[in-house]
Amino acid sequence: NWLDPAKEMKKQVRGVPWNFSFNVKFYPPDPAQLSEDITRYFLCLQLRQDIVSGRLPCSFATHTVLGSYTVQSELGDYDPDECASDYISELCFAPNQTKEMEEKIMELHKTYRGMSPAEAEMHFLENVKKLSMYGVDLHHAKMVGSRFDCLSPAQSEDSEGVDIMLGVCSSGLLVYRDRLRINRFSWPKILKISYKRNNFYIKIRPGEFDQFESTIGFKLLNHRAAKRLWKVCVEHHSFFRLVSPEEPPKKFLTLGSKFRYSGRTQIQSRRASAQISRPAPHFPRCISKRNMLSRSLDGGSRTTPTPSLIGSPAITASPKANGGTHT
Repeated sequence: NWLDPAKEMKKQVRGVPWNFSFNVKFYPPDPAQLSEDITRYFLCLQLRQDIVSGRLPCSFATHTVLGSYTVQSELGDYDPDECASDYISELCFAPNQTKEMEEKIMELHKTYRGMSPAEAEMHFLENVKKLSMYGVDLHHAKMVGSRFDCLSPAQSEDSEGVDIMLGVCSSGLLVYRDRLRINRFSWPKILKISYKRNNFYIKIRPGEFDQFESTIGFKLLNHRAAKRLWKVCVEHHSFFRLVSPEEPPKKFLTLGSKFRYSGRTQIQSRRASAQISRPAPHFPRCISKRNMLSRSLDGGSRTTPTPSLIGSPAITASPKANGGTHT
């Protein structure tokens, strides 16, 4: 769950204990448009976490390239007098990290002499944004109904109840089956998004050869999961498509809830960034070790792989969040 900055925290969390973490909700399609190094660094931290957790799958080659830029960002230039033969063995780059992968990462890292941490992070982002699952928020679902507009006629046969994944991203709604994307519905193509009980619906504009609009339904695990998917869609549509989060037109993107996105949109965020007059902040880059010693807010410490932004220069985090946002 994400905290709503417009509401009091005590009204959003019930019971104890609660852990909070600082995470990225909206992944920019082009990270190069982010104004400041510190913002790009935070995005890098989130993406490294996504990769290590397996949320953002990569090939071996991609792991080595991204890992090499991570090393350059955090350790700087390779120095044979200071770096042992296994100088990156304590760093975490992949869910199933191997010695072969580490050797390839070190081989690439040695070629980056003179590259600044900010440049390494920019190269990291330029590579990671090309991954097919970059910025995709996945939700488990099942096919429903006898007609599936999201499939070809051959795929539609016997698809009732088939497990799929619905992915929400900056460009729209994606449909996956057996880890393969079988369709994409861009935001301009979607007329309406709604949910009822544990069912989630999208109304699609008629295609070039269609006469009428069509509605596609998906079954979620329960009502809460359907509402969560609907809210994620509303937030992504509002953030990436609207100029400002004004009240949407009547009967658009609303059914069963009065929720609407109330934060800044991407356009507003860019305008605000362009008006920043203060000097760029200086910040330390921390090492993303496999087992980090994180300090809690009361000064205590514990060894744990934290799900918050690993190595964050601004947060020494222990409380893990059920929510936190950064754009």
